[in-house]
Amino acid sequence: MSKFTAITFAPVQGFIEKSRKLRDLYGGSLILSYLSQQIVSYVHKTEGLTLISPALPNTQKGMPNRILIKGEMSKKQAEDIILSEWKEMLKVCRVWIQENLPEFDYQWEREWSLWGCHTWEIFQGCGDSIPDAMEDLETKKLSRDWTAVNWIGESSSLTGTDGIAFPGMGAKSRNPKKMDYSEDKRNIEKFYQRLAEITENKDEENTEGTFIALNEKLSIPELVKRLITLPEIANLISQDKPEDQKLQKIKGFQEIDRKPDPDQQIKGQWTGWFMGDGDKVGDFLKELAKKDNQDEAVTALENFSNAMRNWGKQFDDRFNLKKKLGRVVYAGGDDFLGIIYSNNPKEPIPAFEAYQWLLTLNDTWKKHGYDKVTLSVGFVWVAGSVPQRDVLQHCREAEKVAKSLDRNRVTIRVVFNSGQYVQWTCPWDYLDVLMKYQDRDGKTFTQWKDNGRKKEDFPNWGHVYSDLATLKARHAINLNVTRDNADEIIALELFDIYFDQQKEYLENNQEKLVGSADNLELMKWIDSLINIGWYLCSNI
Repeated sequence: MSKFTAITFAPVQGFIEKSRKLRDLYGGSLILSYLSQQIVSYVHKTEGLTLISPALPNTQKGMPNRILIKGEMSKKQAEDIILSEWKEMLKVCRVWIQENLPEFDYQWEREWSLWGCHTWEIFQGCGDSIPDAMEDLETKKLSRDWTAVNWIGESSSLTGTDGIAFPGMGAKSRNPKKMDYSEDKRNIEKFYQRLAEITENKDEENTEGTFIALNEKLSIPELVKRLITLPEIANLISQDKPEDQKLQKIKGFQEIDRKPDPDQQIKGQWTGWFMGDGDKVGDFLKELAKKDNQDEAVTALENFSNAMRNWGKQFDDRFNLKKKLGRVVYAGGDDFLGIIYSNNPKEPIPAFEAYQWLLTLNDTWKKHGYDKVTLSVGFVWVAGSVPQRDVLQHCREAEKVAKSLDRNRVTIRVVFNSGQYVQWTCPWDYLDVLMKYQDRDGKTFTQWKDNGRKKEDFPNWGHVYSDLATLKARHAINLNVTRDNADEIIALELFDIYFDQQKEYLENNQEKLVGSADNLELMKWIDSLINIGWYLCSNI
């Protein structure tokens, strides 16, 4: 009887999300994809092992970190591959720094070695059938055996949970009870100033943006994520690899210029961040794997993986095909992350244009993805001064809200510089309700389409927004009442006036649209819709 093996490693989302810059997101994603590809490559060249998923093994970007194999592969084999490749990355980065900045006294090798051993945790499941292997993997994941790396002194300015990487971080003289933090600070600042100087002109591609800012204080993993995006270091890491296994290099990279700059008369760029994945994919995979004939199960899983990987590749390729909207960070199959932004902060992409693109996303998924799997997405339209790590957390939270409300929908969250936000969740097939808006003057988005893109032709969203504010101020629409006293009639009538007589549809489909039959939740949903429409459809 054939054996089956399932392999994965962690952390994944946390590793990606601990990112300050767009470059860090790419670096983290590339590292994960590269490590997964090394296991896939080992399976391909090892007799007795057959790769079931992921498909497109030679396409590194977006390579999923869950690997299903026909045959038996031990946990130790997987650990040896991942840890050896990760340690090689660390070594290349460490040696490169030391060779390019020889003026420092380096006493940090032990710290790099610790991160080599304690960054990743590898899980392996095995069984006589695919479901048995997948179940064994999930059981193994419940017993974590991860060890944190301790440090002395100040912590990274990015996460606050890891030590700052600098040449003297491992010096024996750094006694916690007698440490001179002022000296540490001077040494750290000097190191990052020099590191910023030598990396600024090392990127041979046409890139823009400071590679390392003077005020950054990065941990070892954070520094590695940044450095591996340098073509010079990427070449060193994969110099002995076949062409299809080399660490992929970022081409034509440009950082997002989001923050305000009064000197350049830049107000700060609003950007759109979207994160999503397929709904209940794990359950769907289990159903495919339960076929009595294991050969049929293998074929079904291979077909699914091929469809998902092809969708991810096409989504990435086509995102900027018609008009440059931004970049896809990763699209590994059923999960993806991308950003809508302008390369010219003086000409930011309007919120309405981002909403128009969002309207097409689910159709693209259904057309090129797997039609039996629905999609949940968190979309965040965010002000320029919100830190990137906070933006990613908002994306994750928005996606969870979409999934918690019966899936197959999108949660749109508008986040302000203060950190406050408004959000609205809607099924995909009703997301175009914002386009049904008609203002008091009778202007609609349909008329705008007929007349061409002229701002004066757009319907004025301020009409419904100001009416809602007035009704709330007079307690005609009360979002603070108890559920028993909630009266949704006025909110429904307001909705019906401005949204092309949609009241009947909303009443008949309330649970599907709102996720609840509660009148108070219905009023909140209408309130959120109008608020989100104000921020997305007024910025033309």
